[in-house]
Amino acid sequence: MKPAHAAAATPYPVRLASGAGSRRIAVDFLALTKPRLNLLVLVTTLAGLYLASPDGVALPVLVHTLVGTTLVAGGAAAFNQVWERDTDTLMNRTRMRPIPSGRLGIAESAWFAAALSIAGIVDLAAGVNRLAAGVAALTLVTYVLVYTPLKRRSSLSTLVGAVPGALPPVIGWAAAQGSLSLPALVLFGIVFFWQMPHFLAIAWLYRDEYAAAGIPLLPVVEPDGRRTGRQALLYAAALWPVSLMPALVGLAGGAYIAVATLLGGMLIVLAARFARERSSFAARRLFLFSIIYLPLLWGALVADRLWI
Repeated sequence: MKPAHAAAATPYPVRLASGAGSRRIAVDFLALTKPRLNLLVLVTTLAGLYLASPDGVALPVLVHTLVGTTLVAGGAAAFNQVWERDTDTLMNRTRMRPIPSGRLGIAESAWFAAALSIAGIVDLAAGVNRLAAGVAALTLVTYVLVYTPLKRRSSLSTLVGAVPGALPPVIGWAAAQGSLSLPALVLFGIVFFWQMPHFLAIAWLYRDEYAAAGIPLLPVVEPDGRRTGRQALLYAAALWPVSLMPALVGLAGGAYIAVATLLGGMLIVLAARFARERSSFAARRLFLFSIIYLPLLWGALVADRLWI
């Protein structure tokens, strides 16, 4: 039986006939795009764009890359919320999202997601290049049609979801170069491996809610947390050498190596503590540090690139 608050989630929400109501609807549509999460998408896309063109990029290419990527990322997030509307009603941290709360309907949300996605891919294809559009389309498809349905079926969804999550810097690289090469793969690898300890920590912190919603993430199917901790530590350790590879492919120098070594060591220490203690306190510390790890690493990479 669904909770009482889920009863309001109808395909056609109640509209408020006022200016405040219109603003509320606009805010809800914006919420479908998960703007805070997609800010990271833009940061990594912009980093990939800059690292592939340190001497500068044409303003139209920059604008179309950011606009197109924003639209596709927003569309993917909206599709995800359409797909997960039933499980969202069962989790405290998601039940007040626009669709499960009944403020937006399923059909209009799906059309909104489709419009954003199509507009973003078309913008990238017309304003940047077809390769960037293709990578963005691959990101959309793997996130919406592979990761999202798999999330209800297998704990492997976290690993699979790290693939589309790591593609934004590749979009940026493709936008600047019109081709893909080893440095683009290195940027992909950094974001891919970073996501695992980050999301495993989240899954541990909210394991009870995921269990109540029937989402079989690793901390749910293996409640003692041993595998969760081991995997968080394994991927944190794997991230360390991968994070040093930009220096091997000509993207960075000694200053970046020093920062990456320090950040990687701190992440490993926190992941090891989580693996040992398997406590919410240790998971939260790992999660919070992982949030600042990636912006600091990208910042060091971009800054170091200025002086190579």
